[in-house]
Amino acid sequence: MKIVAPLLPVLSLVMLSAAPVTATAQTLSPSRASAELSAASPAADRISAFTASDRAYGEALLERLVNENSGSLNLPGVRAVGEMMRAEFEALGFTVSWVDGAAWGRAGHLIATHHPAMANSDTRRRTASRRRGANTIAGNRILLIGHLDTVFEPSSPFQRYEVSANGDRAVGPGVGDDKGGLVVIIQALRAMRAAGTLDSADIIVVLTGDEERVGDPVSAARASLIAAGQWADAALEYENQISGPDGDFGTIARRSSSNWTLNVSARTGHSSTIFSDGMGYGAANEMARILDTFRRELPEANLTFNVGVMAAGTPAALDADEESATASGKTNIVPQTAVARGDLRTLTVEQDARIRAAMAAIVAAHLPGAEATIRFDDGYPPMSPTAGNRALLALLNQANRELGLPEMAEYDPARRGAADSGFVAPYVDTLGGLGAVSSGAHAVGESINLALLPRQAARSARFITLLSQQPRE
Repeated sequence: MKIVAPLLPVLSLVMLSAAPVTATAQTLSPSRASAELSAASPAADRISAFTASDRAYGEALLERLVNENSGSLNLPGVRAVGEMMRAEFEALGFTVSWVDGAAWGRAGHLIATHHPAMANSDTRRRTASRRRGANTIAGNRILLIGHLDTVFEPSSPFQRYEVSANGDRAVGPGVGDDKGGLVVIIQALRAMRAAGTLDSADIIVVLTGDEERVGDPVSAARASLIAAGQWADAALEYENQISGPDGDFGTIARRSSSNWTLNVSARTGHSSTIFSDGMGYGAANEMARILDTFRRELPEANLTFNVGVMAAGTPAALDADEESATASGKTNIVPQTAVARGDLRTLTVEQDARIRAAMAAIVAAHLPGAEATIRFDDGYPPMSPTAGNRALLALLNQANRELGLPEMAEYDPARRGAADSGFVAPYVDTLGGLGAVSSGAHAVGESINLALLPRQAARSARFITLLSQQPRE
């Protein structure tokens, strides 16, 4: 594969018409020779020193980002946060553009690109060719993923950034998810510049404006991100870092997140005739049968399905937002309609298809006098575990060793939510959860460990450096 000309700032959707990628990118080498490792140590030291000295800069940026409300539906606020990030990337020499989101009902996305100078790329290409063979070229292309929006709309009472008395913890809307992740990206790139490793790194950053509430159609809302994933050799996602008493963990997999809607109809009439041949069982009992069969027959590893809202009566219906329902009825009337809506989370595409088919079969086995249908709405696809993702974690652990940090084990994917990384995972080796160490995401009181921001930035700076120095194959 040869290096192409720099991407257009908005990632021309022409890329999407290319032949689909059917396998993940090559497995990345997890380590280098010991001589190369020792040679890299001075760069690791420079990165550590810089991130420690850069803490105040990162915290000031974080405060500005958090104090600008950017709920997914607050389009001006999302754009304002995007402009703050534009200034940061442009100061680092990135080319920055805004992809307008009017076509999918959201603010849009920020895309920042950084490509090595041609002369430097030529030198690296010749060096790599001598080391790995005539067809090898240098410089893994790296995608960094984050998001500008939060779950906290302007109507939320939770709006301001506050720092604890000891200065090591901050509270605020989206402080960890994902504004802390944005700060980690910026400080990592600043550290790479200080260490002299940014100039040779081939990077694209995609910051979506609707991660928390993706726009419609999803195909349009995620076209730029998918194109970036098809371009990259490795993708790194900056949602919150999982950290606890047992240490830090690497995210090599995330489950999907999709929705299902169950609609039930039945004969109605006087309750004294329920269960008779002429009346049947009613809509409420049919819905209860379906949901209980889900509960009894479907459970397996890495699968969850939740009922979020339900109603039955004569009539019953979901409201337009499908997040609330209305119903009416009397105890002496057999319910005519029932509705339920929930989510479905799976680890692989195969598991998702198999579970959907099983749910549809359960729905089709109607009780007498009732009928039911189920609709599935796609959301976030899974980021399935792969050998390539594990190789990325191995390389991250090399960076950890160089920085004097403990190695990171794989985190249980059943304990992580979905993220934008799922959209690129079919095309490129992907590692998630590289953002800030935070807690309470999506809840009033969301907080971040400020003292660990320098560590997170140093870890990413060294990791991205190692990735960028590996030859493409």
